[in-house]
Amino acid sequence: MRSGPGDEKMEVILLERIDNLGGVGDKVKVKPGYGRNYLIPQGKATLATAANLAAFEARRAELEAKADAELAAARERAAAVEKLALTIHTKAGVEGKLFGSIGTMDIADAATAAGVPLERSEVLLPEGPLRVVGEHTVDIHLHTDITVPLTVTVAEEEEEQA
Repeated sequence: MRSGPGDEKMEVILLERIDNLGGVGDKVKVKPGYGRNYLIPQGKATLATAANLAAFEARRAELEAKADAELAAARERAAAVEKLALTIHTKAGVEGKLFGSIGTMDIADAATAAGVPLERSEVLLPEGPLRVVGEHTVDIHLHTDITVPLTVTVAEEEEEQA
């Protein structure tokens, strides 16, 4: 295999845990665009220079404590999500097909209304939006290490008789 101009990698130090990449303090090689355009501007990583390595070692305890606090908060939220059972009422057709669909925003809003605040980005629908009446299990991704299943029941709205 030939190596071309796009094969270079840049070395960065991770300042927080990143899915499929590494944990706090890991030195990893990433594509330059990913490092320059996402990791570094978002404060998730810094270039792996001698000065940055020394600065990271000085802040390691602080960063690890922050990561532990985020994990603990995510575990508390996971416990609240596990106790939650959502029912969303919507209009449906004859065979239980919805007029429209239930998406990540609808589920996040329903959970927030039920007292468990969720962000739209935390709701994972790998098969796409819910389109039929019934019970569905969706994943709630609260932290890189914590994904919790949530049961969402989609029920048909009762028609009001005039």
